[in-house]
Amino acid sequence: MERLKLVLQYFQSNSESISNGICIVLALVSVKLYTSFDFNCPCLPQYNKLYSLGVMTVPPIIFFFLGVLVNRHTGVMMDEWMRPVGNRSKNPAVVKYLFSAMIQRALLAPMVWILVTLLDGKIFICAFSVSVDPGLFSGVPNNTGLDVVRIMAKVPCKEDVIFQNSSFRKAVSRYVRCYSQAVGWSILLFLIILGAMGRLIKPCFEDHAAFLQTRYWSNYLDVEQKLFDETCVLHARDFARKCVVQFFEDMTEDSILRLPHPSFISNVGERLEEEEERLHGVTKRVQMDQLLNKWYYGKPELDVTRIAHRPRPCVTWQDPGGRALYSEV
Repeated sequence: MERLKLVLQYFQSNSESISNGICIVLALVSVKLYTSFDFNCPCLPQYNKLYSLGVMTVPPIIFFFLGVLVNRHTGVMMDEWMRPVGNRSKNPAVVKYLFSAMIQRALLAPMVWILVTLLDGKIFICAFSVSVDPGLFSGVPNNTGLDVVRIMAKVPCKEDVIFQNSSFRKAVSRYVRCYSQAVGWSILLFLIILGAMGRLIKPCFEDHAAFLQTRYWSNYLDVEQKLFDETCVLHARDFARKCVVQFFEDMTEDSILRLPHPSFISNVGERLEEEEERLHGVTKRVQMDQLLNKWYYGKPELDVTRIAHRPRPCVTWQDPGGRALYSEV
């Protein structure tokens, strides 16, 4: 149980691990879908190949776009690519790194689907049974009145009556399945060799220091976005609480309600001060809209050496003519 908690905490604290976990889940779902999928070939010469190629390509395309959709790097990359320059310059290397990470994770589930279909062989048999030379096998059903093309198109349909008490269908299916598995294992071997060569050769042609900088700032963008969202949630909660309390206070007219002090409430003053601190002097919708607009169009530059200055809110009371009467800090 403790190990499970540690694994969950690790995935929750690391957005890259979350992306990897989601892509692995999509890959497992693709395998489960295929194994539970009852594949039925049309067994017609003009439709076998079209239907088989559709089953082999359409689900991987769906899984690819699902992988792009659920990958957190997608949102971070698009935000960084589309945002105005403002006070912070853009780094094309970071966008390229995020795009590469997104594509690699999104391709996991489609490749698993394609490899599973090839190693299983049913779709390959449906697509290419017509292309097999029947002269390589004995026992061709020649008393059905069908031409050779239609007979070969019915090879994937084991329940067809023309193949009863005949080993021809099994021989052709085994022959095509061997080709399918050979293609599947070849693709898998090629991907493994390609990944290994990439790991070995990439450091020889790439500045490792630049790669570390790119990876650092890509992680920074992800963490910054998460912290900004969390801060906005806290600010919105405190702002909403203040609005609700202010509404009810405006409804009361010098009424005093005396209630026993609950035992679970303590340090009320400290909580109020904490809420005020989270508001950061933003007390109106116009101020909040201006703040969000400033964050989008002019993100702060990446420099924390300056001493942060916290502005103190100043409320100025004016008469109907617009003249300042007095101010409260």
